[in-house]
Amino acid sequence: MRDQNRVLQTVLDANPVIPVVTIEDPDLAVELARALLAGGISAIEVTLRTAAAIEAIKTIAKTIPEIAVGAGTVLTPAQYALAATSGARFCVAPGASPALLDAAEASAVPLLPGAMTPTEVLSLLERGYRLQKFFPAEAAGGIAMVQAMASPIPAVRFCPTGGVTAQSAFRYLSLPNVICVGGSWVAPETMLQSRDFSGITHLASAAAGLRVRERKA
Repeated sequence: MRDQNRVLQTVLDANPVIPVVTIEDPDLAVELARALLAGGISAIEVTLRTAAAIEAIKTIAKTIPEIAVGAGTVLTPAQYALAATSGARFCVAPGASPALLDAAEASAVPLLPGAMTPTEVLSLLERGYRLQKFFPAEAAGGIAMVQAMASPIPAVRFCPTGGVTAQSAFRYLSLPNVICVGGSWVAPETMLQSRDFSGITHLASAAAGLRVRERKA
C-alpha cells in the first residue's frame, strides 16, 4: 500500500486538476492527451462509461506515455483488472466496496477510492488509503465539508470531484487537505466533439497554473 500511495501521490501532486473525460470516439484520445500535455497537464481520468473507454485508455497508454492515464468510475474487480491490463496507471472509484478494495490491493495499479462521510474516510484510512476522492464534492457539502475534516482527520488528503468548477477549484486547492481536484471543464464534451484541441490546451494551461498562483498568494 505504501508503494501504491507513493505512485498515486506523484501523479496527483503534479496536477492540481485531473481532467475527467467521457470519450465516445477513441480516435480523439491521442489528440486530447497531446492537447492536455501542451497545456501542462500530465494526467487524465477516462471514465468507464462508454464502449470506447478501454480502447481510449489503451491508445493513450501506448502512444502518449508522458501522460498518466487513469480509469474512472471503476465499480467492480472485473473492471479493475481490465483497466490495469489496458495500461491504466491508476484507477478512480466513486466509492469503495470490500471486493473492490481487495482487487486494488492485489494489483500494482493504485486506487483513488471515493468517500463522502467521516466514517467512510476513516474506514479507508484503516486500510491504508491516505489519498481519497471526495465525491460528490458539491452535493456532499463542498469546500466547507472538506475543510471541516482537515483538523480531525489530518492524515488524509482529498481529490474533490463532482460539481467542481474552474471558479471553485482555486478555493478547494487552498485547503491544506486537498491534493488536487477532478473536473470535466478542462476537456468539455462540446470541445471534444468539435475537435477544438487548442481550446482544450488553453483550459489545461489555466488549470495547471492554479496551484502556482495559490502558492504565490
